[in-house]
Formats: sequence, structure tokens, C-alpha cells
Amino acid sequence: MAYPVADSQSNKAAVQATNDDASASKLSCVKKGYMKDDYIHLFVRRPVRRSPIINRGYFARWAALRRLLYQFLDCGSDGDKKCHTKKQILSLGAGFDTTYFQLQAEGKAPHLYVELDFIEVTSKKAALIETHGELKDKVGVTASISQAKGEVLGDNYKLLPVDLRDIQMLNEVINLANMDPRVVDVHSWVLTLHQHYLQRKNCFLTRVGRYQQAVAWDMLRVYSTFINPQERRRSTIVLLMQSMMPWGCLGILAFQKTKSASSTPLSVGSP
Repeated sequence: MAYPVADSQSNKAAVQATNDDASASKLSCVKKGYMKDDYIHLFVRRPVRRSPIINRGYFARWAALRRLLYQFLDCGSDGDKKCHTKKQILSLGAGFDTTYFQLQAEGKAPHLYVELDFIEVTSKKAALIETHGELKDKVGVTASISQAKGEVLGDNYKLLPVDLRDIQMLNEVINLANMDPRVVDVHSWVLTLHQHYLQRKNCFLTRVGRYQQAVAWDMLRVYSTFINPQERRRSTIVLLMQSMMPWGCLGILAFQKTKSASSTPLSVGSP
């Protein structure tokens, strides 16, 4: 699908800017003790100090995703035959997200983890992975890394460039990553956080795959439902003297795809 050059470049620049902003915000959260991430500092050139409300919002989204990811990855570890041990994660608009490296360090990495983004982003990420040994070790000694192509191709981790607005190319890249939606015992998560992609979700969700369930929550729902009460109290102390603001713009979207009709739906109840 063709896009006007000026419009396309403007949109790409805006989306890429959110990546840098998000990485700096995550580092701010880490430095303030909201969350743990041993790798995000490797992706931030200029650390900034965010306001408490921004820190709290990023913490809530991180904690909610962590809970859902663990729910997904731990499914089947207790011998439950309804869940399968071979899992895939596809991250659209991954940016400088460090989830894969964290999961590897925790021994929870899935069978296949695939990240997609604009080549301008993946090229920088590939270069950083090649530069920093603590990142390079996590993608495997046999992984091929190309900054020019914006690619990292490992056995269990793939970083690939694509414009998500180009549905045909998106499907080709997913096939290149060796993600097999036909295999019954493979569960896939698709996670996307960029508002640009959320606005276009009807363009690709119906074409990339047939999703049994798609749910979206605003930040108030995320914070009140998915965050452990003890963690909520801890983060609230930081903001005790701060005024609140609407969090509706800091939403989270998660999709679960499975070929098993008996699969358990996402848990959205209280913790």
C-alpha cells in the first residue's frame, strides 16, 4: 500500500520519537525504584527525570504486561495439558523494548520471540545488541546481526524491519521469522503499545491472523485491576503529595491467538 512521501516520513518520525521517549521514561522508572530492568540503560543516550505521574503510568503498564506475560509463559508448566509448552511472542512496534533480554535472564524466554519495527529503529537496536556483550549473549552465539539490514536472526530471537502499514510485507516478514500459525501447540501473543498502531489495528489484526480474543483497557482499569495491592500502595506513597490526572491516554492492548478451541481466555479479574 502506497503512502504520500511527506505523510509517511512525518508519521515514521513521530512514531520513532515515541520510542526514544518511552525508553527514557522506563529508565526514569528504574532509577526511582518503580521497576527492575537491567538493560534499558543501554538504550538511552540522555537520561531524563520524569514526573511522578509519568513514572507511575509506565510502572503500571510494565507491571500489567508482566503479569499477563507470566500467565501466558507459565501456562503448561504444571503439566496442564490444555496449555502447550511451545510458545511464540510477536512484538509489533517493539522499539527498544528489553522484555526478551529480561525473560532470558529469568529463564522464562519463549520458544520464539520476534520483534518488528521500522528499519531506522531496528538498525539502531541491532547495533546496540552487537556492541553490548550482555545483550549479544542473550540472542545466542550463532545469531547473525546486521546493522545495515536492521536484522538479528537467532534461533530463539528475531529482530526484523518492516513498516506495519504494509500488510503484504508484514505477512512476508512474519513468515521469514518462521512463525507458524498452523501448528496447534503454538500459542502466540501479539503486543503493541504505539497509539499509531492502535489507530490502525483494524488494518492488520484481521489480516495477520484470526484472533479468538482482543481486549483493551485504559490506564485506570489497568492500575486498579492488574497491579498487586502491595505494589499499588508502594507506588501511591511516591505520589502522596501529587495531584492526579486522567490516564485514559496511557492504555494497554493485548491479543491472544491460539488454535485450541478449549484455550483459557485472558484473565482480567482482580489479582
